[in-house]
Amino acid sequence: MIAGLLFLAFAFFAVAQAATVRNGGQTAADAAALGAARDDRDLLFDGFVDALSKEGEWRDWLDALAPLPGDGCGEAARFADRNRSDLVTCDPTTRAGDNGYTVGVETRFDTGDTFVPGADHKKAHATATAVVKSRCTAETGTGDGSEEDGAGDESEDGAGDGSEDGSEGGSGGGEIELTCDDENLTIDPDDEDLDVEPSDLFSVVLVE
Repeated sequence: MIAGLLFLAFAFFAVAQAATVRNGGQTAADAAALGAARDDRDLLFDGFVDALSKEGEWRDWLDALAPLPGDGCGEAARFADRNRSDLVTCDPTTRAGDNGYTVGVETRFDTGDTFVPGADHKKAHATATAVVKSRCTAETGTGDGSEEDGAGDESEDGAGDGSEDGSEGGSGGGEIELTCDDENLTIDPDDEDLDVEPSDLFSVVLVE
């Protein structure tokens, strides 16, 4: 009877070890997928800021539609390594119109020695997918330089050429009005110290 109880105790311990390894593998996969998607998010944000001086081009960046030259899979490998795992697959993916990455990892740690036949030194394999979602929508006509009060019609007397108000060389757009998760956000393209973070415009989430 004592031998049977000992076997059950070791069996439960082996199950706990296996669960720990599986959880560690899933944590590594989640971190790798999120790291890859965050790299894309940062590139989208930088592209959006750079495009503020180019009338209208910022919209593709805000909608997360612009092509990216980043290395999301390189970031995925780095985050997997932080969690003592190896990146074995990394593929760009699209879910419900949102771009991201699906990754697969294998842990470098295992279950170790167990008393359960076939359960020794088992590593874990896990997958995860993360995408970048735009949090904001732009008001129609915002940032295109138009004014509701018709100020743009004063070009006949030279008031609209920008030479008198020092606007020459600016964005040529005007303030951009955004709605981000039901909150209003105003961005001035001519503001050299934008008080906006990547997370204000984009979210990075795990998806099934």
